[in-house]
Amino acid sequence: MDATSKKAYMIAIVVQMIYTGLSVLSKAAFNDGMSIFVFIFYRQATGSLLLLPLALFFQRKNMPSMPMILLLKLFLCALFGNTLNLNLYNVSLKLTSATLVAAGSNAMPVVTLCLALLLRMEVVDLRSSSGIAKVSGSALCIAGVIVMAFYAGPGLSPVNHHHSFAAHAGTGSHASTSKAAWIAGTFLMVLSNICWSLSTVWQARILRDFPNRMLVAVSLCVFSALQSLVIAAVAERDISRWKLRLDVGLLAIAYTGFVVTGVTYYLQAWCVEMKGPVFFAAWLPVCYILTIFCSSFFLGEIVHLGSILGGILLIGGLYGVLWGKSKESRFASPSEMNTIDGGQDEQEHKKPDTHEQAKSADAV
Repeated sequence: MDATSKKAYMIAIVVQMIYTGLSVLSKAAFNDGMSIFVFIFYRQATGSLLLLPLALFFQRKNMPSMPMILLLKLFLCALFGNTLNLNLYNVSLKLTSATLVAAGSNAMPVVTLCLALLLRMEVVDLRSSSGIAKVSGSALCIAGVIVMAFYAGPGLSPVNHHHSFAAHAGTGSHASTSKAAWIAGTFLMVLSNICWSLSTVWQARILRDFPNRMLVAVSLCVFSALQSLVIAAVAERDISRWKLRLDVGLLAIAYTGFVVTGVTYYLQAWCVEMKGPVFFAAWLPVCYILTIFCSSFFLGEIVHLGSILGGILLIGGLYGVLWGKSKESRFASPSEMNTIDGGQDEQEHKKPDTHEQAKSADAV
């Protein structure tokens, strides 16, 4: 294995570890009583404060070249890919568990495939093995979502009974969440993936006309911060809910704003540049596995068999789609290849702000 491959493997693992921290810290903040809508605003605002000065320094000469129609497209893309996506993602996280949301992130490339098919940006040949693999993978993902929503199964005891966030223990399990809320949260997670996938397809078209990734990412993050401010102002009129304290909520905001937005975006872009989007997406299950352990260890969440079985089906579906795309790319010319292979946002989340900017252009 050469040095480049070793770097790519290390970066892919580090990025998934960062996304694990995103799910666990966000869940802990919500369990501590922090408003979801206020959290999203502070998260996007922090990311904007980090990225905007960089854009002004490196890209100020290119800013006047952004026409009004482009800004309108970016505003709408931020509305779906960042703002709505993050709100749906975090409400889902509040209603369910960090484990379920992490498992749902494995469906993002599959949802993107389905949207690309509807928009005729992708073709499936059912007479080929690659086409069968993509359809089978999509079916497995649907089955995984259904299992996680409607089947709980026996719970697994937490691996640690002395939790770092002891006050939050158990709040993400079926024991403390009604069945209706759990089902609603599961399908909100699916809607979050749909919003993120729509923005991914849309961003691909925007970048064809305006191939400046930094300005696109910064614009999405800033627009999302403004949109999130409006939503939070309407949803949370109690000023006390906006006050920041030295607690897990502030830690989560700083982590998602600076680490997820500032660090993960560049690591993810570097990894994709070295090994391609299929290689990066193949590591998504690592976040799910790490989240199972960390949510149990730090939050005391009771992981249920249904979440594990559903996650396995989602992972199987993910690899089916990725295998089909990889097989197709061997025979396609560069001009014929699509750019639908997903990685995350959250941002925030799954979910991915610059992943979260591609969930803020990937959300944070």
